[in-house]
Amino acid sequence: MSASLNKAMVIGNLTRDPELRQTGSGQAVCSFGVATNRTWKDASGEKQEQTEFHNIVAWGKLAEIINQYLKKGNKIFVEGRLQTRDWEGQDGVKRYRTEIVAENMVMLGGKGDSTSFGSGPDASAPIINVPSANDEIKLEDIPF
Repeated sequence: MSASLNKAMVIGNLTRDPELRQTGSGQAVCSFGVATNRTWKDASGEKQEQTEFHNIVAWGKLAEIINQYLKKGNKIFVEGRLQTRDWEGQDGVKRYRTEIVAENMVMLGGKGDSTSFGSGPDASAPIINVPSANDEIKLEDIPF
C-alpha cells in the first residue's frame, strides 16, 4: 500500500467577495478567490514579482462563516485539498477548473488578531466541523 497526500495551504488576499449558494439538498457552498504574491531578485538583481490566483470552495458551516465575515481584500490563511472538476461548455469544449476545497481557515487581521475556523488541531481556536475528505460531494450539487 502506498501513501498519498493532497494538501494545499495559501496565505493571501481575497480577490472578490465570497459568493454563497445552496445546493439542491440545501447544503451551503461558498466560492471565492485568493491571490498570493511571490517576489525575488533575478540574475541582474532586479526585483521581480509574480501573482498567482487560486479558486477556493468551502462547504457547510465554514462556507457560511466565510460569507459572513470576509470580503474582497481581507487576508486569509486557507488549508485544504486540491480538486479538479470538468464539464462541457456551451460551445462543446471540455473545460477544467482546479480548486482548493477549504477544510480550515484563519482570518488574518491587523494588529496580530486572527480567528481560526475549521477542523484543525488548535484546541484554543473555534472549531467548526466541515465535510471530511470521505464525505461525498457530487458534481451536480455544485451550483456554479
